[in-house]
Amino acid sequence: MATPRSKLLLFFILLLFTFMHHASLAQSNEPYVRIAKIVVDSTQLDSYKTALKEGVETAVRVEPGVLRMYAVYDKDNPTHITVFETYASKEAYELHIQTPHFKKYKTSTLSMVKSLELVDVVPIAFEAKKQQ
Repeated sequence: MATPRSKLLLFFILLLFTFMHHASLAQSNEPYVRIAKIVVDSTQLDSYKTALKEGVETAVRVEPGVLRMYAVYDKDNPTHITVFETYASKEAYELHIQTPHFKKYKTSTLSMVKSLELVDVVPIAFEAKKQQ
């Protein structure tokens, strides 16, 4: 069993590793964009949405290479969820899937997901109004 001190050390090592890579990730002009198409078990939909929301909020807040994530569901088919993910680079995505919060999301939702399709896409244009 890991001690609180060893957990803290592991956290700081991960944080340092993330920040060390931040400079190289920020220099990449080519974002890595992926769409996740997910079908969730209807009996576990609320639990899934809670876990997804927590995972997305954490990734955007703590990972420099996660630029944006949007999770939506089909109005007529609420169990059909689409997540639009934008990373600073492919390397940022690879770092993302190794984080404790992503692994927590993945293991906690494994039994909830009926199907998952990951689609790599190439951006044509990214435009957004600046928030005031």
